[in-house]
Parts: sequence; structure tokens; C-alpha cells
Amino acid sequence: MFSLWESFSAYIIFELLDFDSASHLGKALHFFLFDTIKIFVLLIAIVYAVTLLRSYFPIERVRDYISGKNRIVGHIFAALFGMLTPFCSCSAIPLFLGFLQARIPLGVTFSYLISAPLSDAVVIALLFSLFGLKITLLYIGFSLTIAIVAGLIIGSLKLEKEVLLEVKATCCSGTQEVNNQTLFKLKMSNAWNDTMDIFKQIYLYVIVGIAIGAFIHGYVPTDFITKYAGGDVWYAPIVAVIMGIPMYSSAAGMLPLIEVLTQKGMLLGTALSFMMAVVALSLPEAMILKKVLSTKLIVIFFTTVGSAILFVGFIFNMIL
Repeated sequence: MFSLWESFSAYIIFELLDFDSASHLGKALHFFLFDTIKIFVLLIAIVYAVTLLRSYFPIERVRDYISGKNRIVGHIFAALFGMLTPFCSCSAIPLFLGFLQARIPLGVTFSYLISAPLSDAVVIALLFSLFGLKITLLYIGFSLTIAIVAGLIIGSLKLEKEVLLEVKATCCSGTQEVNNQTLFKLKMSNAWNDTMDIFKQIYLYVIVGIAIGAFIHGYVPTDFITKYAGGDVWYAPIVAVIMGIPMYSSAAGMLPLIEVLTQKGMLLGTALSFMMAVVALSLPEAMILKKVLSTKLIVIFFTTVGSAILFVGFIFNMIL
């Protein structure tokens, strides 16, 4: 489905509007249109589905089950589930919102949000083809560890009050006076209204966030990155993570760039920490989350994950 949307976006930008596909502006516009369509569709579809299911499915039991288990189990499940979803940092937000609406523990939802953009089947296959089995296994292990540990840290801080998104009670679950067909239509209507309420709250933030990401995607050159984060110097991972956070891309989209960066002399650990910062943390992601989470929680999220990524970069450079 994603490829269909990408082809449609390319047709609009490069065929109908006649922008040069090799130009910075053409690349930026294509990126903006494709990601806007993708995230809007995902946002509406996922939040609607979760909201509708909440009216039938005993979400509270799931929440209580996760909370009652060993503290780490829910985070492991969330991190592994994140690996199964082919989402970038912004595309993962709709399901993250769905988890919040379903009252899944906050730390567990963050384990998913961190894990989802870092690795999926495509990323794993590309890593293996470019860097071999050893690097691939190390990357998977560190990605899961970052998601689990960061989620545990955020969950332990009891920051639920920093979630700005209103979680509405499920409606009509106890209604007996109406028949099943009428009740289903009522639930569908309520779910759609709740979905539109959430969409109206954040759609402008989505557009602004993606616009920033599209500009960076189209105009930041590879040589600029290698100039400041390349070479065998101890602080290279720090520079790489700081440079990576404002940018926005998927892991699969970043890997060809990582190959180029390593060929130009950047240490693999520095290159991978740069990639992790780009895909797991981004300025567009922060812009979208700003309408859902408090500034305090976003800063804690970025600081925790950024520090973990930085640590991984140093470890990679030491052992490889």
C-alpha cells in the first residue's frame, strides 16, 4: 500500500506538476506529499479501529494483565511488536495514540514508539546485505534494548499526567434497550466522532512536522554530515546524534546513506548512531507529539533515547 501512495505522490509532483525528480525541491515536495498522505490515512484508520474495538474489547483486562506481569514483560512484547510494524517515527504515532486511548501503560507505549522505527524486516534484510550477520544481530539487540530500557525508565517516572490527549470513556457498552445493529451503528458513529476530534487536534502539527522533515530530506547534503561527524575522533557519535535528531527518515531509507557515509570514512558505530537518531527521534516527530504530550515528557523521551543511542554508538566503535 505504501508503494502505491508513493507512486501516486511521484505522479502528482513529477508528472502533473513537472518538478525535476533530481532537484532538491522536487525531492522535498515528493517526500512531503507522500508522508502527509501516509500519516493522515494511518492516523484516521488506526485511531478509529482502536476506538471502535475499545467499545467491545475489555481493554482494561489487557492493561491489568500487562501491569500485573513482571515489569519487563509488557515492554518486551511492545518492543517486539514494534519490529513487526513497518513504520517510521511519525507513522508510528497513530498506533501510539491508539495505545494511549486504550490506556496501555505509558512506559509500554513508549517501548513500542521507540522500537517501531528502528527495525523491521526490510531494515534487517538491508543491514544483512550491506554489513553482514554480525552487525545485523548487534543492531537488532541494541535496538530492542534501547526500546525496553527507555520504556522502563519513562514508565518508572509516573508521568501519566503529562499526557495531554483526553482518553474518553467507551460509550454504550452497557446499553440493552437497542438491538445489535443499532448499537453497532452508534458505536461506529461515536468512534468516528472521537477519531475526528483527535485528528482536528493534531493535523496542523503533522503538516508542519512533515514540512520540516521534507526540507531537511531534500536539502541537507551527505558531505555536510561527514564533514562534522566523520573521522576517528571520540566525540563523533555525539555530533552524529545531535545532527541526526532534527532530521527525519525511515531506517530503510537511511541505510543507503549509511553505506555512503562509512565509505567516506565515518566509523560504523557513529554512522549507526546517526541513523538511530534520525529514525527514532526527529523534529517532525516532536512537533506532532507536542499536541499530545507535555514538553516535559517530550524532553525526557528525547533525552533518554538520545543518551541510549549515544551509548550504543560508543559501544559499536569500541567493539568493531
